[in-house]
Amino acid sequence: MKEKKLKLVAHKKKQYKRFTRSKAANFMFVTILLVFGLFMVLPLIYSIVTSFKPLDELLAFPPKFFVTRPTLHNYTVLPSLLDNLQVPFSRYAFNSLFISVAITVGHVLIAGMAAFTLSNCKHKFISTVFWAVQVALLFNGYTLGIPQYLIFSKLGMIDTYWVYILPALQSTTGVFLMKQYMDVSVPRALMEAALLDGAGYYRIFWTLVMPLVKPAWLTLSLFAFRDAWAMQPGGTIFAESLKTLPVAMNQIAASGIARSGSVMAATVLLMIPPILVYLVSQSNVMETMSSAGMKD
Repeated sequence: MKEKKLKLVAHKKKQYKRFTRSKAANFMFVTILLVFGLFMVLPLIYSIVTSFKPLDELLAFPPKFFVTRPTLHNYTVLPSLLDNLQVPFSRYAFNSLFISVAITVGHVLIAGMAAFTLSNCKHKFISTVFWAVQVALLFNGYTLGIPQYLIFSKLGMIDTYWVYILPALQSTTGVFLMKQYMDVSVPRALMEAALLDGAGYYRIFWTLVMPLVKPAWLTLSLFAFRDAWAMQPGGTIFAESLKTLPVAMNQIAASGIARSGSVMAATVLLMIPPILVYLVSQSNVMETMSSAGMKD
């Protein structure tokens, strides 16, 4: 009997070894991942390096990737350049921060509530509604520019924060990801038990569902904040006091090629908030994406 067990264990070990990669294959796999990872990080590295280049290296031809004589001049000159803007720099910063936080919080809440409804509602037309959400993923935001302008014009919302916030709240990508993640990660038995204990749907959503789908809404927070932080006004904002940080950076860039180093320094500073948000939520992104295509 013992001999049979030993043979069975040895046979399983042979099968396991057959389906595992060798050390050389693992080394090649890791090397390829490192190469592609470094390639994707190159634009970030180039931006940081260029922000420390003096003017003569910025104008050198052929251009060099690395800096030979690093300087902080591009950063120290930024305050004087920002003082020449039409409105105080603090106003641009406040607009970007307020819009980014409002969009992120609003988008996560609305996407979560819509996904909760789509995931748990038993109405016969709920699958049709979710199908419409998936079809809406095909539409580019630029195709909605003219209809949105007409709607905001009729509602008297031109030159207000609403033209930034309202279009970003109804992103169908967030609803799709949240709904798919809820289908996989929220047990039906747990929700039925909460209903039997007398909990209402609002309480179930806040105290049961949202903690369970934390990776999904952290991922949405990353995407929403990234897009909102880089948002520029289209044809719906004309007041300078309502414009965002990217507009201020464009004004600095308009000073000419001599200010290209300062523009790159400002770009590096603008990248810091989205990177910080990514560092907080990056561990949840892969888990959410791996669950988005699953079904019970």
